[in-house]
Amino acid sequence: MSLNKFWLGAIALLSLLLAASIGLNILLYNRASKYYLELNQTRLDPYGIDRYRDDRQTTENSEKLRVVLFGDSRAADWVVPDNNRYQFINRGIGSQTSIQTLGRFEKHVRSLEPEIVIIQVGINDLKTIALFPERRESIVTNLREHLTALVEASRELGAVAIVTTIFPVGPVPLQRQPFWSDEIEKATIEVNDYIKTLAGENVVVFDTFTVFADDRGLMFADYRKDELHVNDRGYAQLNRELLQLLDRLKLERSGRETIQLQSPPHQVDR
Repeated sequence: MSLNKFWLGAIALLSLLLAASIGLNILLYNRASKYYLELNQTRLDPYGIDRYRDDRQTTENSEKLRVVLFGDSRAADWVVPDNNRYQFINRGIGSQTSIQTLGRFEKHVRSLEPEIVIIQVGINDLKTIALFPERRESIVTNLREHLTALVEASRELGAVAIVTTIFPVGPVPLQRQPFWSDEIEKATIEVNDYIKTLAGENVVVFDTFTVFADDRGLMFADYRKDELHVNDRGYAQLNRELLQLLDRLKLERSGRETIQLQSPPHQVDR
């Protein structure tokens, strides 16, 4: 009897290990397929220019101030708020780094003639620190330079640039930990400190990090979809803060191509 129990237990254990192995392999296969497709898509269209080639969103409404949300997936996922004063146009693309967003700025933003450009980008640059730890300083330096260039490109359009600080991350799950590093969070704080120095004429810093961060510097559980992305509740809170900010800026249009910023709050903290 005891021998039968032993073999039954052994078979159950082996079955469990086999099921776990199959599940893990399916997960790894799906993830590898996803990254393989992304890699080859990037080779075909490095900046993602084709993403909005067929977008027919109108830009003819002259009654509303036009706001472009620009950046990576955190911008792409940003659900625009309902309002009567601003026309929001989303030009975010998931997985993009700052050099990619800079490379498509002319194609995806200039033609829209926005009065306001909201910039949220950077986490995909900083994620690579875990893969290339020896390049940490150059990754941070390049990100700072690209953010500065995006701000200047927005100002050259005659638009007000609203630079958001990089959102915090949530707890990193087990499967991502081999590709993660504590240096990513440290670099996020470092870059956010730099972003705050960009405030100036027609440049406003919107400290979105503090909207989402708990006392540990991690994204509030109520606001996160996963370790990197924000859920609908989080964007709803962000939009409440954003609309208040936009109204405080007292923007006035004095022509289709010019915008006047009355008494700007150069840096806006929560």
